Amino acid sequence: MIKKEFFEQVKLLAEERNITEEDVLEIFKKALENSYKKEFGNSSCRIEFKPEKFSILVYSVRKVVEAYTQKDELAENAEEVNPENEIAEILLEDAKKIKASAKVGDIIEWQVNVKEFGRTAIAASKSITNQGVRTKQRELAYEHFKALENEMVTATIANEKEHLLILDLGYGATATLPKSELANGEVAEIGRNISVYIKSVEQTNKDPKILVSRSDKQLVIRLMEKYIPEIAEGIIEIKGIARDAGDRSKIAIYSNDNNVDAIGSCVGEGGSRIREVVNALGGEKIDLYKWSENPEELITNSLQPANVTKVLSIDPKTKSSVVVVPDAHLSLAIGKAGQNVRLAVQSCGYKIDIIPVSVAYERGDLI
Repeated sequence: MIKKEFFEQVKLLAEERNITEEDVLEIFKKALENSYKKEFGNSSCRIEFKPEKFSILVYSVRKVVEAYTQKDELAENAEEVNPENEIAEILLEDAKKIKASAKVGDIIEWQVNVKEFGRTAIAASKSITNQGVRTKQRELAYEHFKALENEMVTATIANEKEHLLILDLGYGATATLPKSELANGEVAEIGRNISVYIKSVEQTNKDPKILVSRSDKQLVIRLMEKYIPEIAEGIIEIKGIARDAGDRSKIAIYSNDNNVDAIGSCVGEGGSRIREVVNALGGEKIDLYKWSENPEELITNSLQPANVTKVLSIDPKTKSSVVVVPDAHLSLAIGKAGQNVRLAVQSCGYKIDIIPVSVAYERGDLI
């Protein structure tokens, strides 16, 4: 058992489970201590690893006493049970056989040949170690992903079911994603990497329960932060966002620096920056417009790409408005199935009633 191969296996196990070699050795140490107690009765021991020499040293540890006060399977006159983690006892006369200078109250130890362990005890140590490593991996996975709650991560599509994708998140953790959260026409190819937003992480008796999403609008925000440095640095702010996941997002942006063009910075040279976001979303369209503290300008911008002829009225209390658009732009302003105006309302925060120029003239709203 004490061979170079053992420490090589420790290294491989640590790499496979994303934990440290020290963690694996500590788990095995506890398992070995447990096996030692089972093999030699109510005893205490000290385990020492020497990877550089490919050896494991086991020492029996005892406290020297005049008479036994603990229950020990090896002691005939014992009265009490040895509490867990308490050092087992040895009579003074027996201690002197090991160490001539021993006296009552001393802690003495001597090396035990690991080969003296029974095969059953060794097998039990290995089994406990495997369980311990898995438990440690789960703990580390929970801690890792709990720290990433409300953040974006890259996952790999590991498997596909009828309505679900099984995602490999790393650290031995997996999550499921409904196929309905993919963009229209997006291919669920096994082995493909996709960005997901971590909504929540819960600790369970097994693997951590990680809820991820591709439809949450926060995913778009995290992608914008990733590919547009000015947003990550706070120079440009996302003031409002609305999303039909997988189809279209409408985002209101604002520059805190007069020398930085919000729209131009987000689009990037030749559309390079926004294209990265669109690709990461599987082709979902992104509409950007400039945020304004002026309600009329804000509402006008939100309806892009449609032109606005005039904002007739704005009620700040109910946050509602009436907007006139050219007849030729009415369908564009409303959008397919009302999408454009709906996303405009959600992103700018104002209710918008749209009327064409012809109706506004008929009603006398325009002269």
